[in-house]
Amino acid sequence: MGQGADPAASRAYSPAAQDSPFRDERTARDEAPQFVLPLVVRIERAEPPARTDALETAARAVLVMLSDERSVGSGEWAEAMRSWQDARIRKVVRRARGAEWRRAEALPGITVTGKSAEVRVFPPVPLDGWPKELARLQVSGTDLDDPEPPVDADPATPVLWLNPEVAMSAGKAMAQAGHGAQLAWWDLSDEDRAAWREAGFPLAVRTADPARWPGLTTSGLPLVRDAGFTEIAPGSCTVVADHPALRG
Repeated sequence: MGQGADPAASRAYSPAAQDSPFRDERTARDEAPQFVLPLVVRIERAEPPARTDALETAARAVLVMLSDERSVGSGEWAEAMRSWQDARIRKVVRRARGAEWRRAEALPGITVTGKSAEVRVFPPVPLDGWPKELARLQVSGTDLDDPEPPVDADPATPVLWLNPEVAMSAGKAMAQAGHGAQLAWWDLSDEDRAAWREAGFPLAVRTADPARWPGLTTSGLPLVRDAGFTEIAPGSCTVVADHPALRG
């Protein structure tokens, strides 16, 4: 399994939402047919995106997909979205460049653009039913760097805090940031969801200060616990979703 994959799905847990599909304990969702949300990040050799921007763009892409009119009600993607959320919430990040990216763009989906990053998110697909244009894309090779350290996050902006003690490839971290964003979305009221969407889903992804991390994980904010099938130990807390509307 590659660096950007979460094929067994990081099991995300939101302590505030008992009816959330992101609970950590084993449920009927483990027995349901498993679907995956594909994300493709554009990584051109000459101009790769900055790591933090790629993580933030991936998180926004998940939110855009969740809130798109095609994903809800009787929308054309709604059935796939329901099937995906009835099972474990899996996300896999693959990379593309050149002609690969153009082929990916031709498939139904949504491209979200950051400062330097482009991420395309697609409706969920069965684990064994990937479109060939996406199935051939590589999972490995998503390591990215920040040319300059990211600036401090605005306290008024939702922040997805990464565990400072867990090393993750950019692809893995993109999937984890997407989990965190999705947990925050599920815990928000309809009013707060609408406000976040209308603002364009502003958010930041930052690595937490080691001294602050224990407090974040016990704050009651949504957190992501990884199932441990790729890269990191099972049960590791990877992301805390710190949305201002969810702070106690």
